[in-house]
Amino acid sequence: MKHDRMEVLTAMMDQGIIPVFYHPDVEICKNVIQACADGGAKCIEFTNRGDFASHVFLDVARHFAKADPSVIMGVGSIVDAPTAGLFIANGAKFVVGPLLNPDVAKVCNRRKIPYSPGCGSASEIGQAEELGCEIVKVFPGSSVGGPEFVKAMLGPCPWTKIMPTGGVEPTEESLKKWFGAGIVCAGVGSNLITKELLAAKDYKGIETKVRETIALVRSIRGK
Repeated sequence: MKHDRMEVLTAMMDQGIIPVFYHPDVEICKNVIQACADGGAKCIEFTNRGDFASHVFLDVARHFAKADPSVIMGVGSIVDAPTAGLFIANGAKFVVGPLLNPDVAKVCNRRKIPYSPGCGSASEIGQAEELGCEIVKVFPGSSVGGPEFVKAMLGPCPWTKIMPTGGVEPTEESLKKWFGAGIVCAGVGSNLITKELLAAKDYKGIETKVRETIALVRSIRGK
């Protein structure tokens, strides 16, 4: 099987920035995801937001399995186990959620798929780790305490790997705060793939923005 659990987790941490994206149009999704991949972001979180999102995901995942197998398609906004199973069957290589659900962890662990549940407290992070989650999503990032929460959490639990989503901007100021606090990667949605770029179908612009943001993270990390 391509992109096993270890490979996906390593890719997420190495990449640093996980683009978070959904669109009901399959062609637009293909173009945006290819632009992200060309910009250096091979791991993409496709959010389960609209009607028939799983069908759009299947079409897109099938396309990349042939067109660019280096793309690692993950799914976000997963809150229950049946939906996680559906997306895994449709090719999802990692699962992300806004909340922690032990049944989702079981399904993902059974299939060796990384699960990053949304946590907002030390206890939730602890529970997620007991359920086998390697990278824990902190959500909504800015609302639960931002970089200060991350720093405080890593004091007693330095082994915790945190990926905030919500409140992370692709600017030097924002990324320095978050990565300086000790996160391993961050999910970034409309701040990265902006409404303006999408409306103009400026896929080259998306690629450039992704490349610049990943380069910024690399320089902040001193790589």
